[in-house]
Amino acid sequence: MTANAREDQPSGRFLLRIAPSLHALLRRAAAVAGVSLNEYCARKLAAPLGSLADLEPAVEAVRRAADQFGEGLVGLAAFGSWARDELTAASDVDLLVVVDARIPLTRELYRVWDRAPLAWAGRRVEQHFVHLPGAEERVAGLWAEVALDGIVLFDRGLALSARLARVRRDIADGRLVRRSLHGQPYWKEVA
Repeated sequence: MTANAREDQPSGRFLLRIAPSLHALLRRAAAVAGVSLNEYCARKLAAPLGSLADLEPAVEAVRRAADQFGEGLVGLAAFGSWARDELTAASDVDLLVVVDARIPLTRELYRVWDRAPLAWAGRRVEQHFVHLPGAEERVAGLWAEVALDGIVLFDRGLALSARLARVRRDIADGRLVRRSLHGQPYWKEVA
């Protein structure tokens, strides 16, 4: 085998130089996810939005939310097993729909979407309607999961991305930790 032939064959190794603060954030996120740093980075690099065909359901979700909420739509993010690329036969696609605080979170929001359910690559889309937490408001659970593995599909004024970045900093700094009780994970704020 010639040197050129070896260079054409991927080795499976990849070296990336990053800021120490980002390295620390990734290490903490990998620990929280219960996987190695290598596995965590591989998952992030293999994000499921790999082709234009994959974007069609995302575009439809954004279009539907924008039609329903107009300027009241703050952001959308896909999360859960689909975003982590850990789908099972029973998996759906979780969609965080962030709306302006002036829009009441009622069952009617869900009914509108239930009348014409969205599908994403043959999977049911499960909406989670929320308001963007205030700057001093504590977050855990859902927000921590979206911060770690969510894929932002729409973000008016980058408000959603900024809030998710803050949650990731809280996780990296150890202020928000994932625990388990009787095999069930939960998030806890640590002083």
